[in-house]
Amino acid sequence: MSFIKGWLGEKFTSFGMWLSLNQSIYRCFDDVILPARDGTTQIDHIIVSPYGIFVIETKNMKGWIFGSENSANWTQSIYGKKTSFQNPIRQNYRHIKCLAEYLKINESVMHTVVFFIGECEFKTPMPAYVMNRGLSSFIKMFQRIQLSESEINRACGALAHLKLNPVSSHSEHVQSLNDRHSANGTGGNKSIFERFFSNSSSSNAQTKRRGFFKID
Repeated sequence: MSFIKGWLGEKFTSFGMWLSLNQSIYRCFDDVILPARDGTTQIDHIIVSPYGIFVIETKNMKGWIFGSENSANWTQSIYGKKTSFQNPIRQNYRHIKCLAEYLKINESVMHTVVFFIGECEFKTPMPAYVMNRGLSSFIKMFQRIQLSESEINRACGALAHLKLNPVSSHSEHVQSLNDRHSANGTGGNKSIFERFFSNSSSSNAQTKRRGFFKID
């Protein structure tokens, strides 16, 4: 049930961005599974633009949200019932590391964004890039050119290639997560990263958009 909830939240976000952002400037890739040195990692949304690459982690949650930038875990509280979940800022930091390595692009041109969907309220101060409204408006605030047209095309081509030739299925990615969080689960996964990059070739595949808040 939580998988379906998360999936619907990601589609909702994708559709909202598709409606709110100029598609000739902002190119969106959804649900991207990347190779990592210890398995794989999944990014909800990647937006490639002249103003940098936006890496978006979505959380479909309601209730009160407690957390800080440096804490390992955050807390969701619904009528007094508390649930702990992984710090999404740290989660997205890993995403950016993997994406920068895959695209061979400096991390400095990447923008982390954590977007909460649902009727939730932050009960602790949050960085500006953690939000529950105004996603498109936040993205449009960035106006300094950071990527050339050739760099944009190269990044989009690499992501389109990855979408057409996924490094793993969703079930394999879930297994990768289980392996990474177990005590001895990293040995075999490193070869996935090495095998993918040794076999990866350039692609001219055209970017395909899939797309679903109050995003503005």
